[in-house]
Amino acid sequence: MKSSSVQKALSSGARIGAIELANCPGVSINTPALLISTRKGLPYFTPPDLLPSLPSPDSHLLQVSPLHFLEGISPATIGKIGGIHKLIGLGDYGVVAVPRDNVHSLPECKGASKLGASFETPCGRLLIKPKDYVEMISCMRPNIWATLADEVPAWVTDKRNRTSVDRTLRWLDDCLALNPAVGSVFGAIVGGTNLDERKRCAEEVAKRNVAGYWIGGFGLGEAIDERPALLRAIVDVLQDEKPRMICGLGLPEEILQGIAAGVDLFDSSYIYTLTLGGFALTFSLDKNGNQDNFKLSQRGSDSTKINLRATEYRLDMSPIVDGCSCHTCQNYTKAYINHLYNVHEMLAQTLLEIHNAHHYLRFFRVIREAIQDGRFEEYRLTFTNSRREHYGRVAVC
Repeated sequence: MKSSSVQKALSSGARIGAIELANCPGVSINTPALLISTRKGLPYFTPPDLLPSLPSPDSHLLQVSPLHFLEGISPATIGKIGGIHKLIGLGDYGVVAVPRDNVHSLPECKGASKLGASFETPCGRLLIKPKDYVEMISCMRPNIWATLADEVPAWVTDKRNRTSVDRTLRWLDDCLALNPAVGSVFGAIVGGTNLDERKRCAEEVAKRNVAGYWIGGFGLGEAIDERPALLRAIVDVLQDEKPRMICGLGLPEEILQGIAAGVDLFDSSYIYTLTLGGFALTFSLDKNGNQDNFKLSQRGSDSTKINLRATEYRLDMSPIVDGCSCHTCQNYTKAYINHLYNVHEMLAQTLLEIHNAHHYLRFFRVIREAIQDGRFEEYRLTFTNSRREHYGRVAVC
């Protein structure tokens, strides 16, 4: 299966390329790209019939955690059906299987063992051995899958970081030895906030026969200022032609930070968190990154999002974002979504998730254009500085 990030252009460390999935004819995902987070193969709130309303093919990579299937329909049953694509009825979508559940749980610093990884699953905390995990992968038949990782929070000791790297490398070798012969395998890279361990793990994974890399252990308590050095220690030793995926970076500034380091694929758990809280993304998609056109007078808002639960929107008959082409903005108003949240209708989350996913996918498109034009660093600095200036003005008011 072909699953490569073919480098086409570079701009200040950022790069654009494409992910091609052999068993999804005609589907080529331009990178940097956003993975649509799912539960058991489908987005948390968006029904399958509304998935085509999202930008295509940008939205055609679905991220799933195999551990979700320890509850309900079993992986063995999925295998008999013909794999996860058959189960969800989305044959023209790519499925990326990652053991980490970004939404519902974080790894504990205690709980891994020599035998396998300890995860919080729908059935409680369970020990997942490489053999168990590979069996799940073999049944599900995803296009891309990441190996098991012993992710640790930022506050663990150097000794615990070394142990996590040793375990992750051992599990990588076990998964490769079991050879499920399905999808493209991405080797997991960990190491916490220890630069030496991050580099050691990346160097060892780069020696293995993997199609790409999954960078784990981020979004677990490290400072945003620590990340550039950590990411550089990893990326500098990886092959340029192989794609790099990361979990735990969600905010726009974090996405730009990861892309500047050369990361290609990002999870979208941030969209789930926003939607659950009633927040709608509204930041400017100006090609130059300028955020000055945001209205500071809006209550329950900042330069990124607005809170549609706020009473301010009870009589607001305008779309979430003027000029937005998403299904929600074309057909519904802020007042209607505000009403849906107030009466606890699930349709509120459905409409809001569609808008948020659509907006973030367009954000990635603007970023790719900036890289292509050789002005990514200028775009990133303008975007982040405009945000800082906005927060400063709000603090003064």
